Amino acid sequence: MADVSGAREIPGLRVEPARAVPAAALRYFTRTGEFAAALGAHGLTLPECGQALRAQELTLAWRSPTETLCLAATSERLTQLHAHLGERADGCLLELTGALDLVALSGARVAELLMRLGSTASLPGAGQARRSRMADVPVTAIALDTARVQLVLERTYSEHLLGWIDATLADLA
Repeated sequence: MADVSGAREIPGLRVEPARAVPAAALRYFTRTGEFAAALGAHGLTLPECGQALRAQELTLAWRSPTETLCLAATSERLTQLHAHLGERADGCLLELTGALDLVALSGARVAELLMRLGSTASLPGAGQARRSRMADVPVTAIALDTARVQLVLERTYSEHLLGWIDATLADLA
């Protein structure tokens, strides 16, 4: 079984898994309705297709035309956002904390690892979010800059993906 909590490192690459990351899905019917306006009043904007943004201790990553993934620095920050958005007829915040895990990648060899786990479609550029399959499971890769990538996946797949990462790191070392 793969260790889902410990960091791994080889020259040029560090892998740090995290469990129970404060996360939510922002789901909406339109990018111009009350829900989007409430986000705007809070100083946030919905990301465009394939885009990832960081603002106010939140990472917002495009998932589809009607869904944005929201990762928070703390559970308190996510609770604040939820309270601010309140009830809207054209959108909602769905709490996903505990359902998603995160694997933080950093170093010069991040692209090499992602290519082995997935394909060129798995590689996000700076400010991008990409959904693809890595190790045959669905993963959202988020890059706010070129040196770090966050992999977000359903918790049930974490052990499987980390097993593939461990095997790949052994091969790359």
